[in-house]
Amino acid sequence: MTLLCSQNCFVVLASFLSLLGLVSLQWQLASCALLLSMKHHHDHIHHHIPMVQTNQNTCSLFAGTWVRDETETYPLYQSSSCPIIDPEFNCQMYGRPDSGYLKYRWKPLDCELPRFNGVEFLLNMKGKTVMFVGDSLGLNQWQSLICMLSAAAPHARTQLVRGDPLSVLRFSEYGVSISFYRAPYLVEVDVVQGKRILRLEKVDRDGDPWKGADVLSFNTGHWWSHQGSLRGWDYVELGGKYYPDMDRLAALERGMKTWANWVDTNIDRSKTRVFFQSISPTHYNPNEWNVGGTRKNCYGETAPISGTTYRGAYPEQMRVVDMVIREMRNPAYLLDITMLSALRKDGHPSIYSGELSPQKRANPNRADCSHWCLPGLPDTWNELFYTALFY
Repeated sequence: MTLLCSQNCFVVLASFLSLLGLVSLQWQLASCALLLSMKHHHDHIHHHIPMVQTNQNTCSLFAGTWVRDETETYPLYQSSSCPIIDPEFNCQMYGRPDSGYLKYRWKPLDCELPRFNGVEFLLNMKGKTVMFVGDSLGLNQWQSLICMLSAAAPHARTQLVRGDPLSVLRFSEYGVSISFYRAPYLVEVDVVQGKRILRLEKVDRDGDPWKGADVLSFNTGHWWSHQGSLRGWDYVELGGKYYPDMDRLAALERGMKTWANWVDTNIDRSKTRVFFQSISPTHYNPNEWNVGGTRKNCYGETAPISGTTYRGAYPEQMRVVDMVIREMRNPAYLLDITMLSALRKDGHPSIYSGELSPQKRANPNRADCSHWCLPGLPDTWNELFYTALFY
């Protein structure tokens, strides 16, 4: 035991000294070649045609348009009846004055989505665990699904445990657990002597908490582009070397490949369904949908973009996701919500977020155009998730 401890201590000490002593030299010598080569690689893949997902034999689920639905079907639940909704997503509670954005449904071009049946979901998943793994967009979807299921089975007994990184809601009589595991990068962030190290070649906690799930839905993306004080690391570790920063798409690609290799190696796909939710778009640039307008972001938007395409740029991160999933030995099912979500400039919390102080809520420049209101767009993500699982 003493020998093992000494060896471990020596390894930790050596790693830290290496980090402090070599990072400057490695940054100057190694990163230039690395970034140039990976930047050249990304310049090449950016010209690829975006993947069009057609998992269903008779329907391209993710190509379509938003249509107004005045029936009582939508919204699928009321925010007032679903206390699990976090303040940052609870737009109606925090003063959003309009509700028309709740009356749109997704219409694929050549079929109709099956109507969501929460009781059927619970019966089909009896005794099983569904786990969402990722960032706050995964949290958005997790809370949405719980609200949808709770509305469909309002008298079902539930047990909720909120934690970090793992939160679980269990529908007791069905034996169904709906979980969220917070891992914004999917790969690990370690803290060494107060410095956050993003380890691109190691999944978060070796992925051990994810292995028991019957359905896994992963997402990542937004955290890889954060700058300044929002950046989630002090150093990036790759190939035993440390970098203060690197090309963000190159980092995302390496992290995604680590995740994909872990899935291919550790998950028995005959027992576990694996999904990856595509990049959720933001709406901070109104020139992408309103040329010549006076708005500065999504604030004040009350209706979707009409038509089937978005005139803004296709997210560069999505090209990386497409490529990595294509190269998997057994590709994850891509829940390709990027384009249909890009059309929903009206679906964000904007200033109607409980995460903002009253002073900030009075300033449209502080609008949250990244997350999504609940009820709202993530409910459609889950209707598509439901369709992919059972149809």
